[in-house]
Amino acid sequence: MSTECLFCRIVERTLPATVVHETETVLAFRDIDPKAPTHVLVIPKEHHADAAIMASADPALAGEVLAVAGEVAKLDGVDASGYRLVFNTGSDGQQTVFHAHCHVLGGRGLTWPPG
Repeated sequence: MSTECLFCRIVERTLPATVVHETETVLAFRDIDPKAPTHVLVIPKEHHADAAIMASADPALAGEVLAVAGEVAKLDGVDASGYRLVFNTGSDGQQTVFHAHCHVLGGRGLTWPPG
């Protein structure tokens, strides 16, 4: 855990978040600036700077993040209509919090290409 990391502080419960799902190793909570009706962030509780580092260090954890993202889509009722999973990695990828996280977006038509 990093005391400087916003998401680590959410995991520690020193910053508030609207948690929608939790496992022993993964936390899912609503984005404070949603870009779609469903916009949930799914993060590993253990700090990894980005998705590539997480996947390399702990492939099973990366798989659990994806599994929880799918569960969140079901819980929010967007699994049947479709949803998007996004991992922003690095500055050019528009990652702004350097703790691995997956955005679950849905509840409206999503355009392509993104960005």
